[in-house]
Amino acid sequence: MSDTTDAIARFHALLSTEGKKILDRLLQEELTEQNELKIGQQLRKDFPVQLVIDAITQHQLRLKARAKFPQAMEMFFTKQGLEQASSDAIAEHRAKRFCDLKHAADFCCGIGGDLSQLAKVTFITAVDILPLHLEIAKANAQVLGVDRNLTFIQSDVRDVPLANLDAIFIDPARRTAASRLKTGLSEPPLEWCINLSQEVANLCIKAAPGIDHAFFPEDWELEFIALGKDLKEAVAWSPALARGKRRATILPEGHTMIDEKGSPVEIKMPGEFLVDPNPAITRAGLVEELARQLAAWKIDDKIGFLSLDSGIKTPFGRTLRIIDSGPWNDKQLAKRLKSHDIGIVDIRRRGLAGDIDQFQKRLKLTGSRKATLAMTRVKEKPWALICVDID
Repeated sequence: MSDTTDAIARFHALLSTEGKKILDRLLQEELTEQNELKIGQQLRKDFPVQLVIDAITQHQLRLKARAKFPQAMEMFFTKQGLEQASSDAIAEHRAKRFCDLKHAADFCCGIGGDLSQLAKVTFITAVDILPLHLEIAKANAQVLGVDRNLTFIQSDVRDVPLANLDAIFIDPARRTAASRLKTGLSEPPLEWCINLSQEVANLCIKAAPGIDHAFFPEDWELEFIALGKDLKEAVAWSPALARGKRRATILPEGHTMIDEKGSPVEIKMPGEFLVDPNPAITRAGLVEELARQLAAWKIDDKIGFLSLDSGIKTPFGRTLRIIDSGPWNDKQLAKRLKSHDIGIVDIRRRGLAGDIDQFQKRLKLTGSRKATLAMTRVKEKPWALICVDID
C-alpha cells in the first residue's frame, strides 16, 4: 500500500463509526500534555491503536483550528492544510466578490477552508493535486452543508480545462519559509497564476502579506487583510474584479481603505498624539491616505508613524498620547521613563536598529504606569516618543 493510499484509508477510518466514537469521546475530555498518554491508553483498550493515534492528532488540530473556524471541532485537518488555510472571516470577506458569478474554481483548495464561503455564493469546482486534501475537503463540505454546490477534481491545476469557468480563486503554495516574504516563489509559479487572467478574466490570487507589490501588474488591485491588529495575508484581484489599486481591510468589522491619490502629507515635529497605523495600512502603502483622513502629518518621510493634535480614534490604527518627546539617547532614556513613573514599556521600533530585548533589560524600570515607547526617527534624526493609551 502506498503512503497516499494508507493516509486516505486512515482518514476514512476517522469517518467510520469507530472513528466518530473516539472523536466524540475526546470532545468530553480536557486533553493536555499531562493526561494525553493516560487517555490514549484508555482508548486503546476499546479501539485500534492507529485509529486512536490518528483521532488524538485530529483532535489536537481541531483545537488549534478554533482560532480560524467556528465549526473547527466538527471539521477535519492536516497540519499543512491548517497552516495554509485562511480563517473563516477572511474567506467570507473574499467570497463576497464572487456572488455575481455562476461558476468559479478553487485551485489548490487544500482542506477546503475557502470552499465553505465560496460555495455559499456560487457553484465551485474544487481542485487539488493531493488526494488526501481533496478527501478532507469533501468531508468538510458535508460538515458545513455546502457540498451541493461543489464538484471535486484531483489534478494539477495546470491541466484543468478553463472553458466553462467564470472565475478562479487560487492559493498557490509558498515553496519555502523565506519565500513567503518577498520572492513570490510558489507552486504553481506566480507568473502562471497571473497569466490565468488572459483566459479567465475574474481572478483572485492569495499571497503572503510580505509579497512585493511589483510582482503584480499595475492594473491589479492588491489588498492587505488584517484580523484585528494582525496582518494575515494579501489578495491580488485581476482588473475584472479590482475596485482600486491598493486596499487595506481590517476584519472582522470590515473597515476598508483604498488609495485616493490626494495631496502630499506635511512632515513636521510630533504633536500631542501619535497614530501607529495597522500593519495592513502600512503594507498597502496607505499611511498618507490615513493621514489625509485624520488631518494628521508625518514625523519623517520614511516612517509610518503619524501625529496630530487631537485624540481621534480610528479603526485603522492605534492612537496614543505623547507625554515625552526628544532625541534618542540610551543613557537619558531610562531617566525620562522613570520621571513619568513608567514600570512597563512596550517598544515599537520604526526606523532605528537595536536589540529590543537587551534594551528592555538595561532599563530596569520599577514604576507603576505602563507606556509605549516609539523607537523611531523624526525628520531623519533618531527619536524617542514616550506614549500612553488615550481614555
